[in-house]
This record gives sequence, structure tokens and C-alpha cells, in this order.
Amino acid sequence: MAEQKYEDAFQKLESIVKKLEDGNLSLEESLKAFEEGVRLSRFCSKKLDEAEKKVEILLKKKRWTSRSQGILLRGRGGLS
Repeated sequence: MAEQKYEDAFQKLESIVKKLEDGNLSLEESLKAFEEGVRLSRFCSKKLDEAEKKVEILLKKKRWTSRSQGILLRGRGGLS
């Protein structure tokens, strides 16, 4: 089974919220929708956390690379 995409899950979550806010669902349908909404919310939150960690890693690599290049250039007389 293909992995669910964040955008698709978020769109489904928005749809569920709208249905719940409209108030036209039965109690049973509302509970089922709420349960699915909680699952989708957790999925989206997990995906955002994963993306944030990747960005943090990339920013750390960028800072390290910039610093190491500066040190190398200074060592070669390229920077004063």
C-alpha cells in the first residue's frame, strides 16, 4: 500500500472538520468522523515533525559547511 501524503491527509482532515462544524451528521457518524480526524491529525503532526527535523539537520550541515570552508580558506590565505 502506498504511503499517505501529508497534503492528502490534511485535505481530508479539513473536510472532516467542515462536516463536523456543519452539524448535519448523526452522533454515530460524528464519532466516526472525529476518530478519523484524530488519526489524520496525528499523522499530519508526525509528518510536520519529521520535516522540521530534516530542516534542522540541513541547516546544521549548512552552518558546518560554511564554517569549515571559511576555516579552509583562511588556512590557505584566502580570507584574512
